[in-house]
Amino acid sequence: MDTLIVTAVFVILVIITLSLGVRIVPQGKKYVVQRLGKFHGTIGPGLNLIIPYIDTIAYKVTTKDIVLDIPSQEVITRDNAVIIANAVAYINIVAPEKAVYGVENYEIAIQTLVQTSLRSIVGEMDLDDALSSREQIKAKLKIAISDDIADWGITLKTVEIQDINPSDTMQKAMEEQAAAERERRATVTRAEGEKTAAILEAEGRLEASRRDAKAKVVLAEASQIAIQKVTDVIQNHELPVMYLLGEKYIDSISTMASSENASIVLLPGDLPASVRSLLGTMKS
Repeated sequence: MDTLIVTAVFVILVIITLSLGVRIVPQGKKYVVQRLGKFHGTIGPGLNLIIPYIDTIAYKVTTKDIVLDIPSQEVITRDNAVIIANAVAYINIVAPEKAVYGVENYEIAIQTLVQTSLRSIVGEMDLDDALSSREQIKAKLKIAISDDIADWGITLKTVEIQDINPSDTMQKAMEEQAAAERERRATVTRAEGEKTAAILEAEGRLEASRRDAKAKVVLAEASQIAIQKVTDVIQNHELPVMYLLGEKYIDSISTMASSENASIVLLPGDLPASVRSLLGTMKS
């Protein structure tokens, strides 16, 4: 009976020893091995043997790319505008021993480092530049943190700016500013339109006045030529004028008489004397 118990205990100890000495590491993982509390090495995917009771698996580290979400934070730009920015970082652990022994918690450390660097980079930019220069911010951010996390055995694959937007208060102020700017432009456009219309109207009146003046000059010159021709025919300085005035007078009366609303026909007050004078002149 005692022999069976000893045998059973021995078998159990062998099984435990084998289980402690044999380690199967899955793909995408690396295990950090400590020997008597001190770093001994790392074992990769597959079947691995370690010394039972002396070697222990202290850390299990993934070798896959890790996606770190960088929480949103308020960032003040160079022109004292407040924006909300967050990012996402893609990292890969290439030296597990540095990642676990070089920093207490590499995820929190990288998140804090990205946030600090992002505040510093955006703080050197104006609001408009910060909102429209994601690629520039991304490049500067990658340069700023790559060397620091390399000391922890971590490679930064890339970092992306997810959102970078003005704060609620700043966004409201920007909307009000944009509305004021649109109203200003509309006012300027209306004023320029009214100014152009007034200039065109004034130029039109000026051109009309010039044409009226030219027409009057042409009519005056025509009248002068007509008077001169009549004077040359009649050889009298008084009669030509009287003749033209009488002609215009008769034309005016004819125009008034032919009007649809005409009810009164005007005749010369001294019609018989005018006729006798005209006849006497013609006889002589």
